[in-house]
Amino acid sequence: MRIGMMADTYKPHMSGITNYIELNKRVLEKAGHDVFVFTIGDIDYEDNEKRVIRSPGLPLTDTGYYLSFQYSRKAKALLQTMDVVHVHHPFLSGRLALRYCRPLNIPIIFTNHTRYDIYAQTYLPGLPESISETLLETYMPDFCSAVNLVISPSPGMATVLRKFKVDAPIVVVPNGVELERFQNAAPLSRADFGYQPEDILLVYTGRLAPEKNLPFLLKAFNGVAQALENVHLLLVGDGSEREKLTEQAAASPVGQRIHFAGKIPYENLPGYLAMCNLFVTASISEVHPLSIIEAMAASLPALGIHSVGVGDTISDNRSGLLAQNDLAAFTAKLTRLCLDADLRRKMGKAARKDAERYDIQHTSQTMLGHYQLLATESGPRKHTITHRIKTFFENFKT
Repeated sequence: MRIGMMADTYKPHMSGITNYIELNKRVLEKAGHDVFVFTIGDIDYEDNEKRVIRSPGLPLTDTGYYLSFQYSRKAKALLQTMDVVHVHHPFLSGRLALRYCRPLNIPIIFTNHTRYDIYAQTYLPGLPESISETLLETYMPDFCSAVNLVISPSPGMATVLRKFKVDAPIVVVPNGVELERFQNAAPLSRADFGYQPEDILLVYTGRLAPEKNLPFLLKAFNGVAQALENVHLLLVGDGSEREKLTEQAAASPVGQRIHFAGKIPYENLPGYLAMCNLFVTASISEVHPLSIIEAMAASLPALGIHSVGVGDTISDNRSGLLAQNDLAAFTAKLTRLCLDADLRRKMGKAARKDAERYDIQHTSQTMLGHYQLLATESGPRKHTITHRIKTFFENFKT
């Protein structure tokens, strides 16, 4: 099959969506399919993979996103040869998919990876919540009805889409993880980082971004670390909040036990996780947290907050603990896990077992089944007179 992945941004911008696309692309290509990524911006970036098609766009400050309402002629022409397109952002890429693919009867799949309601509250703090929800209720139902299939990575996200009055069919397909590299990872040497064998290492992996609720996590760690002298927090990743978090750590009486590893190569991540004892996150903006699944595959129990995505992934009192979005409650559960090594080991084994349902080989095969079914059902391509006229005039554009 010829499969087009459409995303508003791609490498070098790193995110869960970027990782998802890259990993699925690799698995599908290994199975013999031709997979193309269509994105906007970073046209001078030297890709380390084939079939990444970039169209020019205007950079949106330093967000890693670019603005454009059209693809280049070359990108559009190539996109229109796909058997199926998979959209990963609904606004720019989503509209382009409807504009370029629907007239030709090319089936469109949309996966909702993001809590756009929470992102709006985080990045547009002056916008009343009622307005952001109204905007989503206006846009998302029509868009989801216009595509051929809507995918939710988790049951909780499907519920959120229903909240925004999406009445199109929704299928839950988890985002997959390459489990083997995490299950078989050799731990990095603690001594190289200045840790002792008896130290309890808490780890967070991901972007240091406002929606990740990291100031809350540092406050909870502060409470635990003042009572337990051998507890350390390792933050793996980078982002716009690093300077603020570094300042918060420096002002803490236990700041010397908060460590910022920065951005690391993804292939090194399993070794970092294998070195640690417990995965922690305070994010309530997740849809399907790959970082938690990766930690679970490395046999780490996880602590998170009852919320969409996190609550779908952590099995409370089995593979980890879930707390309410309350600092005292979260700190209490974090303390419990730090004190009880037997509980951590027990939950770590369960976490490793639970992670198996997210094996990339299984999830990609499931998605491929949807691709093939839609391609079969869509029938032959349609080249309407309207499409031919548009193409004729677009050929004169520079």
